Amino acid sequence: MSLHFTDEEFLEAWKELDKPQLEGGWEFFTETMGVKIYRLYDKVHETGLYEYKVVGVLATCTPELCADVYMDLPYRKHWDGYVKELHEKDYDGRSAIYWEVKYPFPLSNRDYVYVRERRDIDVDGRKIWVVLAKSSPQSPLPEKSGVQRVNDYKQTVAMESDGASGTKVFMNYFDNPGGNIPTWLVNWAAKSGVPAFLTDMQKACGNYSNYCQKNKK
Repeated sequence: MSLHFTDEEFLEAWKELDKPQLEGGWEFFTETMGVKIYRLYDKVHETGLYEYKVVGVLATCTPELCADVYMDLPYRKHWDGYVKELHEKDYDGRSAIYWEVKYPFPLSNRDYVYVRERRDIDVDGRKIWVVLAKSSPQSPLPEKSGVQRVNDYKQTVAMESDGASGTKVFMNYFDNPGGNIPTWLVNWAAKSGVPAFLTDMQKACGNYSNYCQKNKK
């Protein structure tokens, strides 16, 4: 049984593969590189930020491969150029992930301490892969000097076959980077960063078997 996520959270995640739930103020934001992005203004915490939902297709890799690549932290350090540091370890007997992200000068890097869980779900014959992640501020990892800790982060990823040789992807995420982030950078990250990440991930899927052979996974 999961210590971090409920069965209901996994259920809600895969349901949005069929049709994203956009009631309650969600608005269409942009479509780029075959990826549709919707956003919802954060009225609850009045951060001035948005929560996002992303729908797209990775045309050249299977959902199982996508899930394996997404979960492989050492491999991500090879293909994600924004990773400064990334590893999973036990903190007081509970596993959590530490992730430091490179930000452009003169902004400080951001880092995260978070937990995640993957489930491979069979729904009436449909095979769906779901990964949930969220901040774990209770994990006792000291903050680094000069790096801004992100304590408000959540992400949902659901994947299934697109009916051909690719993967249909749904993502839902909110990220409060803290500090004084220029609006242009926040907008760039939403409009360009997520589609670019999915493009990079598709390339990473294509190179994964070679990586595994070299590293004898």
